[in-house]
Amino acid sequence: MDDRVVIALFRHGVTEENKRKAYLGWNDSPLCPESKTILTSKTYQHYYSSDLQRCVRTAEKLFPSTNPHLIKELREMNFGKWEGKTYEDLKGNNLYREWLGDPFNHFPPQGESFHEFSTRVDSGWSKITEEVLKSNLQSCAVITHGGVIRYLLSRFAPNQKEFWAWQATHDQGYELIFDTESLRRGRRCTLLLEVPLTANGHG
Repeated sequence: MDDRVVIALFRHGVTEENKRKAYLGWNDSPLCPESKTILTSKTYQHYYSSDLQRCVRTAEKLFPSTNPHLIKELREMNFGKWEGKTYEDLKGNNLYREWLGDPFNHFPPQGESFHEFSTRVDSGWSKITEEVLKSNLQSCAVITHGGVIRYLLSRFAPNQKEFWAWQATHDQGYELIFDTESLRRGRRCTLLLEVPLTANGHG
């Protein structure tokens, strides 16, 4: 029996708010037209997604005819009163400047602290891994957000790097490849692979 488990992480497509460089956490925004043509030839045994529509719609484009299990814990960080605002909107705000300087110990008004965010994502990850192990799945895909992917890579990638050192772009995913025992014990994966996404008609 193959002891390898593949958990793939994909970020949602580019949204209108992403183009504006606005903070987009628990609010939502339509996918841009170019995001509606992204493709992958990869398939997995099971699919999970954040319950926000930009992820659900991306899952429909990447993996049509699938029915992903929606997990609220996979949402992006809640930016509270800064949702929809840009750097230019906020640069004069003292609390915002403190947060930029130390985002692990400051947080947006009415938003989440990094501790609250990471604890929530850990809970969502546990739901996924428990089901993967219980059902003896050998592969699954997770459609989620940039912050969630950075956090999971900082925790589980084979090469340890800080949260901000990871890239989570809209045009590529990652496959984290675990052996079953490592996944069960919450250890780092043994291999990390990039999964490029292509535009319809381009590659």
